[in-house]
Amino acid sequence: MRLSNKSWGMWAAALMLASASILSSCQKSPGYGRRTASSPGKKSATTGASFNFDEKDTTQFFVSKNAEQIPGPNLKFIQGGRTVLGSQEEDIMAFRDNLERTVSIASFYMDETEMTNNDYREFLFDMRKRVSADSLTKLEPSENVWTSAMSFNDLYQSYYFRFPGFNFYPVAGVTWKQASAYAKWRTEFVQELVRKDRGLDSTMTKTQLIERGVAMADFRLPNEAEWEYAAKAMIGTQYLDENQEYGRIYPWDGRGVRNPYNVKRKGKQGDFLANFKRGRGDYAGISGNQRNDGEILPTNVYDMAPNDFGLYHMAGNMNEWVYDVYRPLTYQDADDLNPLRKDGVYDEEENYETSLFTDEMRVYKGGSWKDVAYWLAPGTRRFMHQDSATNHIGFRCAMISIGAKGK
Repeated sequence: MRLSNKSWGMWAAALMLASASILSSCQKSPGYGRRTASSPGKKSATTGASFNFDEKDTTQFFVSKNAEQIPGPNLKFIQGGRTVLGSQEEDIMAFRDNLERTVSIASFYMDETEMTNNDYREFLFDMRKRVSADSLTKLEPSENVWTSAMSFNDLYQSYYFRFPGFNFYPVAGVTWKQASAYAKWRTEFVQELVRKDRGLDSTMTKTQLIERGVAMADFRLPNEAEWEYAAKAMIGTQYLDENQEYGRIYPWDGRGVRNPYNVKRKGKQGDFLANFKRGRGDYAGISGNQRNDGEILPTNVYDMAPNDFGLYHMAGNMNEWVYDVYRPLTYQDADDLNPLRKDGVYDEEENYETSLFTDEMRVYKGGSWKDVAYWLAPGTRRFMHQDSATNHIGFRCAMISIGAKGK
């Protein structure tokens, strides 16, 4: 039978409508379609079995609809990306230990401030209930880092760590090992608070929490690459998609250490942007001058302007411990994705005639209140034994980023 043009058109339209209805029903049927962590569907895409969303039912395969990282207090999100690490200035010290190279850094979190005297005293207070008196003594910061045979700084030995007026000044006299112990304690303390706040069973293991979509990553010292990347904060410097207009010598724009703007950063044009030693014997400038760096010693962790990631004092105030073991050739040995030197592999101690380059030597970064401007550049690096403490090295913590909710 031959259909007329009109009949053929009506039949074709009906066929298209039926096909669309079938396609629509397939797309809307439960258990199918695009999946995300927060929208996993009702059925397995590969077996067709129904998902179990009741975590208490252990007889069926459990799927969580929750996927949330709990970063913890005082942390700022640092979006990762491609960057050029290394010295952006002339290597006047001739160390040649941080040549420029392109790497990629995964997103992470970092404390917006250096750890304060108040933070560290809270740590010691809680540790009294956890460790012996001898062990607690080993965690105390060294207050004699302020003493010197040829200066009258002894009063800071008694007051800097204990006096409430210095509560929110950066803790000093802390070794790399003590900083690492603080990060471990902070992890346990914060995770315990989160469990209580969310009514989570205290007997649940870390693995069980992760499987249920509650991610509480560990606090830790940042690695050197993360620290340098976060300090430079090369955001807002791009043009034409992925071209960068300029590099940064310091954690701010420009080639100087004074504020070149009237409104971009807090303070006035001409103000110093870091707390550092301006020259031989000059730690703060002339008394009464409102444009000096304000402090002869370390200053409050919220003084000065934050960088473009919202991090305070990524130059000056205090040097900061990072995780990495020091080696001069890390820049050529480390991977170009999330570089880190955990130990002396590929650059063993026996390669050097000096005993300095051992696996106990740790990197510190950032420059301090007693350093000249050269050391404010994020690309500079120095090292010290992990059991050593000084009045110019502090620390802050970092944490991995596990991913955004629902992705």
